[in-house]
Amino acid sequence: MSMIYGACITGLFFAGMPVAFALIFAAILGMLLFLGGPAAFTQIPVIAYKTLDDFVLVAVPLYILMSQILLKGQVGNGLFELGNKWLGHLPGGLGVATIFACAIFAAISGSSVATAVTIGAMAIPEMLQRGYERTTVLGAVAAGGTLGILIPPSIPMILFGSITGESVGKLFLSGIIPGALLTLLFILYLIFRCRTMERQLAAPWNERFRTLQKNIWGLMLPVIVVGGIYTGIFTPTEAAAVGTLYSLVITFFIYRTVNVQDMTEILTETVKTTSMIFAIMVGAMLFGFIMTAIQAPQALMALVTESAASKWLIFIGMNITLLALGCVLETVSIILIILPMLFPIVKHLGFDLIWFNVVMLINMELALITPPIGMNLFVIKGISPDSRLQQIIAGSIPFALIMVLEIALLCLFPELATWLPSILQ
Repeated sequence: MSMIYGACITGLFFAGMPVAFALIFAAILGMLLFLGGPAAFTQIPVIAYKTLDDFVLVAVPLYILMSQILLKGQVGNGLFELGNKWLGHLPGGLGVATIFACAIFAAISGSSVATAVTIGAMAIPEMLQRGYERTTVLGAVAAGGTLGILIPPSIPMILFGSITGESVGKLFLSGIIPGALLTLLFILYLIFRCRTMERQLAAPWNERFRTLQKNIWGLMLPVIVVGGIYTGIFTPTEAAAVGTLYSLVITFFIYRTVNVQDMTEILTETVKTTSMIFAIMVGAMLFGFIMTAIQAPQALMALVTESAASKWLIFIGMNITLLALGCVLETVSIILIILPMLFPIVKHLGFDLIWFNVVMLINMELALITPPIGMNLFVIKGISPDSRLQQIIAGSIPFALIMVLEIALLCLFPELATWLPSILQ
């Protein structure tokens, strides 16, 4: 019976049914097969209510709203210009500016897709016009966009905290050093890759400072949001509200790139994205209820505890599983489906959950640029329709290897993720 149930669930996903509906249907089917039929349906509203009855989750729609405001307000365009003025004279200067702009925009939007779309729309045509190799250009934007889920604020980190009970503030802190390190490794690769290209002239200092002055309001957003959390002025949820208000003020009254008419589109996209995430959450919790009822987590834990394999071998297996799931599902779905079963095992093996949060998110970043359905691959294809998907994949491979290297570094030096949370919280 269990094997038939598993085959049905797999069939739903591969048939292309939206993840939330596939999970809810799987839960209903599980209730019919394992829990005595329709009488168990009374658990559906109870589980749905308990899933969303969490104050931390208020931050999710607020961060999505902030991301949509910044996207519509073209804040990323100014960040790319800023990176170009200050870093464009380096080898591969435009590529370096692209990664810089992605990192900063990631720190204020928390969205990989928004980061890739915003920065890529400007960077790809500009870099191609300057003679950069197409695969390198496409790979840089695809990989740079993934920084949106690692550098705080990060919606996946909020969901991780909601499931595991870890402090969202500590989770945000854990992503700063690994996010900065990954950004630096991307930049160093581009400098090496483009070292033979003709370098553009350095911008005069007055131009640099004029561009900095022009974009200082956007640069202040991560300082206010993340700094407010770490200094104890705001909770993560309050910081999301303050950041949203600040993004409205700067885009309405300072940059003047958003008007009242734009709010209809901004709010519509916010509601659609939020509804999608919360629907997946409810579906994942219902599915998790069935998994608990048939004792799947207990069986998985028993398999681990009775195994003679080392904890690092099990850890590698978890990473491979996460990467494989990332090839067919998006980040939110993976976290909500697999994390409730994984985090007891992680605790049993003695791994730090704060550290594992970073490792898991880098795996999710890796999945974003991994075929067959890496989200950022198709985002880049959408904003560069004259590029082939094979070119985007080829350009992303070196950056994927850099992500694997960072996971290895985190295994060797877990303090990269745990040091900052330990001293500031």
